[in-house]
Amino acid sequence: MIELRVSKTLREFTLDVDLAFDRGVTLLVGPSGAGKSTLLRIVAGLDRPDAGRVMLDGRVLHDSRVDVPAFRRDVAYVFQEYALFPHLDVLDNVGYGLAARGASRSAQSTAARAWLERLGIGALAKARPRELSGGERQRVALARALAWKPRALLLDEPFAALDETLRLRVRDELRATLASLDVPVVLVTHDESDAIAFGGPIVRLERGRVAESSRL
Repeated sequence: MIELRVSKTLREFTLDVDLAFDRGVTLLVGPSGAGKSTLLRIVAGLDRPDAGRVMLDGRVLHDSRVDVPAFRRDVAYVFQEYALFPHLDVLDNVGYGLAARGASRSAQSTAARAWLERLGIGALAKARPRELSGGERQRVALARALAWKPRALLLDEPFAALDETLRLRVRDELRATLASLDVPVVLVTHDESDAIAFGGPIVRLERGRVAESSRL
């Protein structure tokens, strides 16, 4: 479970939330500029709150005395534009997180290939990001995030870079993949249709405050 009670002064308002994200997928929705991405970045350790506490499965990630670095938080973050390394092929992109943790080349390759096969893109192992479609790039980014077995997964507008036709197909594929994970997953979107499609818990953020928390 992700637990956070944090505040951070932003340009137009103060982000001030008290939330818990349990295992399974929670949709974090709201208009652009509501503070959704900032909230993810705080959980991931890419941004610091002005005050408060962030915890994952009972472990303090941040408070007034502790600030665990991002690479030690066991939190995977899939960025809106996927942030794949253009000079690496798909297999090395997926294995990158394991390499950073000191895993052997063999272990990197085995885990990366397993996730590529699971996501239906095993044949793309030697392709470069520039050769991939939007949906393929998203699956590579997801495989990279999951290959090192994170304890939480954060997805920031994962469909924003896709056209409408591809968006619907990839959303269905992602929903099926995430349903099999036994970790907290927070998916940020500003599109109400995404919230309806996933059908799980929804937290609505407006100007840095929780406006609604519900289950469809």
